[in-house]
Amino acid sequence: MGLAIAAAAAETDAVIAAATDTGDNPAAHLAGCAVIIDFSSHQATHALLTQAVAAQKPIVIGTTGHSAAEKQALLALAAKVPCVWAGNFSVGVNLLFALTRRAAAVLGSDYDTEVVEMHHRFKKDAPSGTAARLLEIILEERELTSAALRHGRSGITGERQPTEVGVHALRGGDVVGDHTVIFATLGERIELTHKAGDRAIFARGALRAAHWVVGQPPGVYDMQDVLGLK
Repeated sequence: MGLAIAAAAAETDAVIAAATDTGDNPAAHLAGCAVIIDFSSHQATHALLTQAVAAQKPIVIGTTGHSAAEKQALLALAAKVPCVWAGNFSVGVNLLFALTRRAAAVLGSDYDTEVVEMHHRFKKDAPSGTAARLLEIILEERELTSAALRHGRSGITGERQPTEVGVHALRGGDVVGDHTVIFATLGERIELTHKAGDRAIFARGALRAAHWVVGQPPGVYDMQDVLGLK
């Protein structure tokens, strides 16, 4: 991801002041930068945030893999500086999040809801993190719990229940990431789809967040804030 950010920097009017990797000490470079972008290891987040707070530098965090307890403690630390923390920095995906929330709020329970995602054959987890966030949004708007989720269907399942939210993970080839949210009722169907063809979209989104977070008051923001979707 660091290489993708460096490659995208020129097209977004950003200058990479310093690039660091495992074993480097970012603190040596903080004085010369306006904002920190972190796509590293969950094990490094606490140390980097501590340095960001000490230097009072804004930070953009796209690192994942923290436990719930770890993230809770890290968010409290991150709130001491301007921080954009997101699991997906794609502008299009974040618009999909907003559109899904709006559709789930407007369309009643008579609209059956299904989430379908597809990724490359090498992906190890399912559903994807983006699909998981889409499901969270739907459950929140429908006031449902995770018990409503149906991960695929097999055998004699009986008729679909109004409270079900279907989840389907497809794997194959070199697909970067496709996500579709389906709202279907008798007589019509609405489909919201995002297809990623290049991982550079995440780098460009992170750089957009970096430009935005400079000058913001301390606090933890996400890409919905950056894009003005809240």
